[in-house]
Amino acid sequence: MKVEFYKHNVEEADIANAAEALRGEFLTTGEWVARFERDLAAFALRRFAVAVTSGTAGLHVALAAAGVGPGDEVITTPLTFVATANAIVMTGATPVFVDVEPDTGNIDAGLVEPAVTRRTKAILPVHLYGVMCDMRALASTAEKHSLVIIEDAAHGLEACRDGVRPGNLSKAAVFSFYATKSITSGEGGAIVTDDPAVAKRAQMMRLHGLSKSAAERHGGAYVHYDMPIFGWKYNMSNIQAAILAAQLPRVEAMRAKREKIYRRYRQGLGDIPGVSFPSIPEGAGSGLHLFTIWVEPKRRDAVLAALSSKGIGCTVNYRPVHLMSYYRKTFGGREGQFREAERIGASTISLPFYTKLEDREADYVVESVREALAR
Repeated sequence: MKVEFYKHNVEEADIANAAEALRGEFLTTGEWVARFERDLAAFALRRFAVAVTSGTAGLHVALAAAGVGPGDEVITTPLTFVATANAIVMTGATPVFVDVEPDTGNIDAGLVEPAVTRRTKAILPVHLYGVMCDMRALASTAEKHSLVIIEDAAHGLEACRDGVRPGNLSKAAVFSFYATKSITSGEGGAIVTDDPAVAKRAQMMRLHGLSKSAAERHGGAYVHYDMPIFGWKYNMSNIQAAILAAQLPRVEAMRAKREKIYRRYRQGLGDIPGVSFPSIPEGAGSGLHLFTIWVEPKRRDAVLAALSSKGIGCTVNYRPVHLMSYYRKTFGGREGQFREAERIGASTISLPFYTKLEDREADYVVESVREALAR
């Protein structure tokens, strides 16, 4: 049997929307984008949403719109996809890593305050696997030191914790609509915020810093534009937004399907010696973005190879960023700096986990993991 690592959730309604957008007069940022932004802001319970070309672009723009720039430091986690730290570097700021919680893999909020210096401008937490960080503790530290929080919620569109949703206790939160996310346009992302100034700056920064978009310039009588601030080419197209538009109402139903698969995996894998799982803290509602197991580091790569040989797609989320060659050379990353992040990075295997995964496929994955660890 072959079990793909991921299958997307695009349905006929989404394809029909894309076709309608393609038949329209405007392919770039226009009414489809505006509609999706309104719907996303309502779903996220935030005042504003700004759609962009990727989660990475969203992090870059959100940081810049919040005033992060050269000479600043941003505290973040090493246990994340490189995009998190890269976005900090893209602003000219310096990423400052702190270790993670041993049971969740999320940034350890208790280690953030000791890392604060006079150059610290922001905190960039990552809601790993769909479980929100301790935002109340992070918000307390941020308020004490007058810091900005920008949340990497690429895994956490549906997440909540202690009555808090992404963007609730921060300057902004950023979602991703990459191919493997719960809603997808292949590539795409969005910033949500309650701050009108950040939203306005983000809207301009995603389009070269221009004061007017193409739709605003050509929707009626021609309007001249200016470039008040510097920006980039990060604006989402109508085609991407059209693909996303009908997926948003399905988010909770798709999460419910993943929860059934999550429970099936936990039941099937829970009694295997040498296998542990990231925990979901009490009071947290996970977005259930990934299903990850942790095995002995010395056995991890052999298990990966065994699963691959059985036709099962799997991956590693994540190798710690500070050990990547660029971050070693540029920022002095080295082994032994962040024990928990390195332990998890050496232990982790992400298994196939998506709404279209069939029970027989999930059972085959469970059986294959058992066989691999029994060798």
